[in-house]
Amino acid sequence: MHTMLNEVHDCLKSLCGDVHITRGEYDDDSRYPETKQLTIGAFKLGICHGHQVIPWRDLDSLAMLQRQLDVDILVTGHTHQFKAYKHEGGVVINPGSATGAYSSITFNINPSFVLMDIDGLRVVVYVYELIDGEVKVDKIDFKKAQGSS
Repeated sequence: MHTMLNEVHDCLKSLCGDVHITRGEYDDDSRYPETKQLTIGAFKLGICHGHQVIPWRDLDSLAMLQRQLDVDILVTGHTHQFKAYKHEGGVVINPGSATGAYSSITFNINPSFVLMDIDGLRVVVYVYELIDGEVKVDKIDFKKAQGSS
């Protein structure tokens, strides 16, 4: 059976061969993990849907997950609202919702997504957000300290 998740996965694979998926709040497919760690260049990234982080949107709880996963950059979601923080020597990013899908915990969702450019010890996060019919682009620049693992 070809599910909607498989269709989205296939579409993403056509854009980029290296796709990483974690389980969402209502996913019952056990082949996808709750969290995932990967290394890109000098950076360790952690990926988690975010519904597991209580209270939702709480920076201290997100930072605790970031420490547990031992990652420089934590990418998480659930709220459908873009947020990015430089915190405790790392970065926490919620790319939001590319479609602007409704969320029961956040109102007035602006469609958004992020692109990360990782080069050496520097990562630039480009944020694309649709606000009042216009695409706004912002960027967050983060440099990893020399000698940090």
